[in-house]
Amino acid sequence: MRNLSLLEPAFNDPFGTTLSRFFGPMAQDLEARMPKMQIDVTERNGTYEVKADLPGVKKENINVRIDGNVVQIDADITQEKDSRSNGGKVLRSERYQGSVSRTFSMAQDIDEAKVKAKFQDGVLILELPKKASQASHKIAIQ
Repeated sequence: MRNLSLLEPAFNDPFGTTLSRFFGPMAQDLEARMPKMQIDVTERNGTYEVKADLPGVKKENINVRIDGNVVQIDADITQEKDSRSNGGKVLRSERYQGSVSRTFSMAQDIDEAKVKAKFQDGVLILELPKKASQASHKIAIQ
């Protein structure tokens, strides 16, 4: 995919490597529980369409930021109260509660004024019109 670039932070320092070795088992368990936001990106008629799966998220807990050609989607996942409050006890809980985020870049800048977003049935749909590129003009050399 040349139209889509993922922006993932990378740790290249020895201190970070040491910490990841020490906390490795806990981090792997957390990563296994943390859902990754799945996205589909299509391009049609000068517009990118992004579909992001966000099951169990309320639309007021979703934030979308656009800066040039970079798109960032953040969401907070919350759970309803568990049965401990009613005198019961939780035997096992695997559902994630916290924040998920996805950042990626498109091949062209996005016209932020024309962006449309809707959220339906756990899927965020973004219509991201491409910004009209300004035609280059020839400079006369004197």
